[in-house]
Amino acid sequence: MIIIIVLLSKERAVVMEIKSKKSKQRDALLAALRDTNCHPTALWLYDKLRIQFPQISLATVYRNLNLLHQTGEIIKIDIGDGTEHYDGAINPHCHFVCDECRSIIDVPSVPMQNIDQNVAKMLSADIRGHSLVFYGKCKSCRE
Repeated sequence: MIIIIVLLSKERAVVMEIKSKKSKQRDALLAALRDTNCHPTALWLYDKLRIQFPQISLATVYRNLNLLHQTGEIIKIDIGDGTEHYDGAINPHCHFVCDECRSIIDVPSVPMQNIDQNVAKMLSADIRGHSLVFYGKCKSCRE
């Protein structure tokens, strides 16, 4: 499989070609991400995939996560804990991170009309997207 990604900027278009063959491990990784809503780490996914693929390495999991992120099939989430988390739901949505238990919860998109355009105008910048993360104490930790 050859995946071509086109990155556009004002100055030029950059075409990046990623050559990769179809992989059962990558397909299983993507399925595992789409079947959970816990926003796992690479290590969590590695432990889960080792049941089906005992010979899989952590490096293979990271390599495939990076490829899936580059191709827009998953989202990387940085919540400031030093570990990247991953999300198989690529529909527009925000996240809530509990300060106490560190759980990550999907929040349906909050209507913010034209936020990208407004920020672009304010900063005289080109905006390619945004990420919104809410922090606080989840319902379980509040009880």
